[in-house]
Amino acid sequence: MDRNRDLFDGMYLFYSVVEQNGLSAAARVLGHTPSHVSKELARLENRLGTRLLNRTTRKISLTETGRTYFENARRMIEDTRAVEGRLNALGDRPYGELRMSVPVVFAHGCLNSWLPEFLERYPDMTLNIDISERRADLIEEGIDLLVRIGELPPSDFIARELFKTNGVTVAAPSYLKRRGIPLHPSALVDHDLIDFSYRGATQHWMYHESEHAKLSVPIAPIVRCNDAQTEKALAVAGRGITRLPHLSCQAELEAGSLVTVLSDFAPPPSGVHAIYASKDNLAPKTRAMIDFLVEKSRDAMQL
Repeated sequence: MDRNRDLFDGMYLFYSVVEQNGLSAAARVLGHTPSHVSKELARLENRLGTRLLNRTTRKISLTETGRTYFENARRMIEDTRAVEGRLNALGDRPYGELRMSVPVVFAHGCLNSWLPEFLERYPDMTLNIDISERRADLIEEGIDLLVRIGELPPSDFIARELFKTNGVTVAAPSYLKRRGIPLHPSALVDHDLIDFSYRGATQHWMYHESEHAKLSVPIAPIVRCNDAQTEKALAVAGRGITRLPHLSCQAELEAGSLVTVLSDFAPPPSGVHAIYASKDNLAPKTRAMIDFLVEKSRDAMQL
């Protein structure tokens, strides 16, 4: 790192000497003494193993290698200034590609209907969205923002809760007609169950038996899967009872292809979180999406 800093510092010092046509003039621009500029110039020439300038007490001139070095230095410095100018012009305006990873349930239940407004609001941004139930790695995959539903493992990342989604226990009418309706969570032992494997492949389903009492029910699912859409499809097909976030099965409940059971024993609600690496130097594009998700979640919860 120090060597790279010396490289660019030396390049800029040499560029300034040539631009100002002298060591003393360059020293004034750079805020150094002429002796310091002369010493640093000698260090640069020693590192490169060649003389860059012919200099006397009155004037300087470029050597052939010095002219080549100067032209390359000028291009790099002008390019850097151009980039800085563009960034300054952008200021805090969100721009560039935002990489996100969101679960299918959140995409279908919320994000799909929100995205057109976001894209209209931020025309300088593009989105690269991985919609899946897999557990993407924020750092290894260079992802700017994750959305996750449910309990979060310990992490150094920042997690901002967007909202809570209530869980419901559901089954198809055809299944309940064939196997009967469970009236208490303990009756689930006699039923075919479908579970979501990213819930930690738990051996129990938790329910609220009352405001202050929780009930842990042992389960032995006939299917575990890491895709909420598959979980729901199996339930709609009458293959068993499952638990889903309400936002993922609202349409099926309204259509009657799924019905709720154990309504008096609510599963614990699941938090929906936006997860990102750090609050420090958060890119405007990431901040824009986080603020947008918070805004839309708040509006949705007030409906």
